Amino acid sequence: MAFNGRFVVNIAHQASNYGVDANSLIALVGKSEDELCEESCIIDDGSYSAIIEKAVELTKDPFFGLHAGENLNMAAAGLIAQITQSCETVKQALEYCCEFANLGCSALPMSLNKEKDSYKVTLNPDLNWSETFPIAFQHTTYGVLAFTIKEFQSLTRQKHQAIAVHLPWIKPADSKEYERVFSCPVFFNKKEIAILLRKEDVEDKVISSDYELLRILVSYAEEKSLSIESQKGFVSLVRQSVVKLIKPEFPSIEMVAGHLNLSKRTLQRRLNEEGFTYKGLIEELKKDFAIRYLKRPDLSISEIAYLLNYADLSSFTRSFKRWTHTSPKEYRLKNYS
Repeated sequence: MAFNGRFVVNIAHQASNYGVDANSLIALVGKSEDELCEESCIIDDGSYSAIIEKAVELTKDPFFGLHAGENLNMAAAGLIAQITQSCETVKQALEYCCEFANLGCSALPMSLNKEKDSYKVTLNPDLNWSETFPIAFQHTTYGVLAFTIKEFQSLTRQKHQAIAVHLPWIKPADSKEYERVFSCPVFFNKKEIAILLRKEDVEDKVISSDYELLRILVSYAEEKSLSIESQKGFVSLVRQSVVKLIKPEFPSIEMVAGHLNLSKRTLQRRLNEEGFTYKGLIEELKKDFAIRYLKRPDLSISEIAYLLNYADLSSFTRSFKRWTHTSPKEYRLKNYS
């Protein structure tokens, strides 16, 4: 059984959001971060499982796998993400995801099956691995499901959601976090691990132009996230969470609070203590993204408005004038022409 090194790096960085030293986790593998990020890097099931178990122990997050999958970026997915981005239909992208799933995790292969009125993405775990490393198996399953749904939603530009997720474990006292991350009902005590999708949604076409824009958004969001990682303090942690949760809508304060395992009130209080508001942080990030996008001559002002989740061009223009006292067009002509 083999696991892609990129996922180990993602796990380590996810754990660092909780104050865990990412380098200490990576050291458990015996390879450098650069080596792990190579497309061909593969590690054994024991080393991979040890890192997952240690990350869960140190973060004390019972939903660690969910959150890791939710925040797994396109670059971390490597070749699989590149392949799905070039597909014409959602069905074709999901088929490639399943076919090449072994590149990332050979112990948890996937299959796409057509049912009467739906499609089902089923995970088929290696029994020896799942029984030997139950914690790693469970959290990896959560992560794979979360990322697969995230990729499905990205391919459809957030137009479609899954019908349901089936899990074999006993239903917890509170399943709200599963439903938040998966964006659909979650059913426990099932005999399978699966994502159910509507037939017409899976057979829909990928809207190439919109998806190309989404790739631009993801690319800059990843770059922005890396720059924020070096900053310290609670406000920086919130900024990083916001950037990771953009899809393409900027997340609500409730989403970010849930991501950080805080109540909305606690998040607001801690921001206020440092002299910030959530609305102010969102405005700050939108301004930063807007100015960055305006540097690209291949992006129209309307496309930038879409990327920043404005309902129309006039709404974006009003916001931009509030930030810079000039219109986006005038700003671009003055600074980048």
